[in-house]
Amino acid sequence: MKLNPPISLKELSQLINAEFKGNPNHLVSGINEIHKVENGDLSFVDHPKYYDKCLNSAATTILINKDVPCPEGKGLIISDDPFRDYNFLVDFFRPFQPAEQLVNTSAKIGKGTIIQPGAFVGNNVTIGEDCIIHPNVTIYDHCVLGDRVVIHANSVIGADAFYFKRRPEGYDKMKSCGRVVIGNDVEIGASCTIDKGVSGDTVIGNGTKFDNQIHIGHDTVVGENCLFAAQVGVAGVASIENNVILWGQVGVSKDLTIGEGAIVLAQSGVPKSLEGNKTYFGSPTQDARQKMKELAALKYLPDLILQKKITTENEK
Repeated sequence: MKLNPPISLKELSQLINAEFKGNPNHLVSGINEIHKVENGDLSFVDHPKYYDKCLNSAATTILINKDVPCPEGKGLIISDDPFRDYNFLVDFFRPFQPAEQLVNTSAKIGKGTIIQPGAFVGNNVTIGEDCIIHPNVTIYDHCVLGDRVVIHANSVIGADAFYFKRRPEGYDKMKSCGRVVIGNDVEIGASCTIDKGVSGDTVIGNGTKFDNQIHIGHDTVVGENCLFAAQVGVAGVASIENNVILWGQVGVSKDLTIGEGAIVLAQSGVPKSLEGNKTYFGSPTQDARQKMKELAALKYLPDLILQKKITTENEK
């Protein structure tokens, strides 16, 4: 999430009553979680395992729960609970806005776009030209749709990220302030869910087509001209490159890359990154031809076990 206008390190620290290190006039121009940080962003870290990663990241302001030397050119804010204070800042800069009608007056809707009865379009949504939004579609605040986008009934665009911190008393939700950005000529089937980024964008590239009941997790980037069949589920912060095909019920784990032109056959599980321009199958996925050979060989296993048993008995 970008801050417009930016805010100084000193002013930001005062909002959460915390001490800071660095130039008081150091500017913070955005708020971002670690996977998506850019120059000018504030991010947070609350576990020693990730101190170095965050301090050495592109983030130029770090909300941290340890008094450490301030890296050159950056600002530090010392907090006893960075997760809590990060959520406070998200609420402060992007508070929840109740809707007053089904299609909010702040939404920008392009020429020739049709919004069917019962669809909800939230605050500050942008929809391009010649789109069709079918009944009971829900588009949350700040989402962006390109031209000639079709979204079928009951799909939800921009729900909160599934992101929680476990505490002794239960789960503490990380507030979402990102968006969903959908390119041109995209079609989203019925009852799909595309979660907004925690602080950045979940992106669906130009020309991509989704079947029904697809789920896309927070901050995932899906490339251009991809094809996802029914019940595909993709976890957060995944990168799906151009021209990828995922057939029915493929499950994709978080924070990985599926290379351009890859094809994953139905009911496969993807636990790690895959090279492009290959076909995969299985859980965990592997080269489809090799996996099929293994499955074909398995039918001979009972006979081999029986033969070994008979041989063993004859040798006695």
